[in-house]
Amino acid sequence: MNGCRYMRIQGREDSWITGYPKGIFSICWRMIQDGIMQPEDEKSFREIDDWFKENLPEPEPCKNNEKVITFFKTGTTGEMQEKIASAVRILDKYSHPYDIVYTNAVGTIVYEDDWQIAVRVEDGKMV
Repeated sequence: MNGCRYMRIQGREDSWITGYPKGIFSICWRMIQDGIMQPEDEKSFREIDDWFKENLPEPEPCKNNEKVITFFKTGTTGEMQEKIASAVRILDKYSHPYDIVYTNAVGTIVYEDDWQIAVRVEDGKMV
């Protein structure tokens, strides 16, 4: 690994809530809502989403619809990265652009557990 503590898979379109690039889950849900995903890919994504809901706590700021973005912790995300790889393959299949961002430069951490952090966002920037 390159020494970075945090990783995020994000699209190139901004979230209307945060003004920051949408995360992979938001991108996939939008593709489902827009009728872009084929049924077998939707089923696969829903299984991925269910796994994350069952195995990771949902950050309180996310539940409250606060302006936050989340990052995975690189040191504890081996199994999660295996699971999320299937969602990345879905983005690839539909030629949906995304970036995998590795960083230590995050703003104010408002939530943290063993696997992830949530960072406050204002005007499309981490603060």
